[in-house]
Amino acid sequence: MSLKATNNVETNKYELEIEISAEKFEEAIQKAYMREKNKIQIAGFRKGKAPRKLIEREYGEEVFFEQAVNMIYPAEVDDAVKESGLEIVSRPEVEVTDLSKAEGVKIKATVYTKPEVEVKEYKGIEVEKDVKTVTDEDVENQVNALREKNARMITVDDRAAEMGDDVVIDFEGFKDDVAFDGGKAEDFNLSLGSGQFIPGFEEQVAGHNIGEEFDINVSFPDDYHVEDLKGAPVVFKIKLKSITKKEVPDLDDEMVKDATEFDTVDEYKADVRKKLEEHAEHHAEHEVEDKLMDKVIENMTAEIPQVMFDNRVNEMMMELEQRLAPQGISLDLYCQYTGQTMDQVKKAYQEQAEKQVKLRLALEKIAELENVEVTDDEAAQEIQKIADQYKMTVDQVKNYIREEDVKKDIAVGKAVDIVKDNAVIK
Repeated sequence: MSLKATNNVETNKYELEIEISAEKFEEAIQKAYMREKNKIQIAGFRKGKAPRKLIEREYGEEVFFEQAVNMIYPAEVDDAVKESGLEIVSRPEVEVTDLSKAEGVKIKATVYTKPEVEVKEYKGIEVEKDVKTVTDEDVENQVNALREKNARMITVDDRAAEMGDDVVIDFEGFKDDVAFDGGKAEDFNLSLGSGQFIPGFEEQVAGHNIGEEFDINVSFPDDYHVEDLKGAPVVFKIKLKSITKKEVPDLDDEMVKDATEFDTVDEYKADVRKKLEEHAEHHAEHEVEDKLMDKVIENMTAEIPQVMFDNRVNEMMMELEQRLAPQGISLDLYCQYTGQTMDQVKKAYQEQAEKQVKLRLALEKIAELENVEVTDDEAAQEIQKIADQYKMTVDQVKNYIREEDVKKDIAVGKAVDIVKDNAVIK
């Protein structure tokens, strides 16, 4: 046995004293020599043919120690952790305290353990359920969204441009009669009234006809991002090339037939109201669950190691990286786009991470108190769902997810149901 002592140095923090025998260390040194000898040149020997003792005499007895330790300690530490019976929540922090050919290797592994958790009053929690009333205005907003979706753009050639129109323009900007960088474009599409350009620009395009060439006088905002243009008066030379406007169809039975599965406006509006009411109900149910889980966290006590919060933040950073990857965006590039440092992004996740860790611990404790059991069949069904979701085989999923962890997740889900089923909803 490599574990010699388990020392509780503070709450949820242990130091494991681990010893690796001289015989095991010698085996590791020999493996390190076999791996490295082809890189070592000793006078009088072809590369890779120098005897180990000669290399140790030339470079020192410890020449292969570091690699030997690195080869041997991970498995030894894992075995020691299992032997200790501790439920650790962090990767061991390993320190070699002594090593020699004669005595072997002594290691101190610092680990943090899952905290003791107490949860009070997780049954009978009182919360209010607030279901939003669906109004006629809500229905009309959805109806208008359908009309906007089915709008068409028509060319305007019998009047001047108006706010709300889309125009195509050529433009070039001048400061003190000198063109400035970034102030020129051709065939630029602009929606008048969108606020896409600096104040006053779009309003001065309105009122002009197709083919007109004209000047616009505006000033850049004082907080503009280009230093030379902050607060500066400039002139834009404009050519208006086309005008189009959006034509939104009237809501009638014919339009509804073309755009939906319904035959009449009344049928469509009834369906819109029904779906809005279902959405409001689902939203209210989610809010109730959130309130209940907040209460569960309030009613739990535990001395949680900071490393658990840090680990969750790091997991969330990895999840962010995975979401960005399909868009070809790295975390560094994301930070540039958002104007944040990596530490600032992590800090933004801190509160959410702490809440998730606390809730998970509380729910695991509730599952324990309620003697929640998860069958092998339940775990198999959940693994199959994951496989179907990600288009993987069951065996592939098992390479990434332990069945034990799947069972814990299911137990946590059952704990949530216990809290909800025993809650008082007003």
